[in-house]
Amino acid sequence: MIPIPPSATVGGWGVEGSLPLLAVVFVAGAGTGLLFLVSLVAYRRRRSAQYALISVAVGALLARSVVGAGTVLGVVPMPVHHFLEHSLDFLIAAVVLYAVYAYTPGSVGDDASSD
Repeated sequence: MIPIPPSATVGGWGVEGSLPLLAVVFVAGAGTGLLFLVSLVAYRRRRSAQYALISVAVGALLARSVVGAGTVLGVVPMPVHHFLEHSLDFLIAAVVLYAVYAYTPGSVGDDASSD
């Protein structure tokens, strides 16, 4: 097998050192950071586990932007990038689905006497 150099590009598009890609990741990270702050404020106001789970999910989304920036800057290798990004995707989906499932009226563990 021929080893592929780390600087190899797909279709002429390089990831490492790409200023346009870094700009997109930065804008996405700034927007996600703002959403994360809003989710923390919502959690602070409501103090419920459901809002905490939403903050965890949005925080994981913010972590994806950090990993993406690290990849573009050459700090995070591409295999690690893919592992982390897909792991964070799974975490986000699992946390959001758990928050919906666990805190839906009539869900398992829902105590009717607490209404």
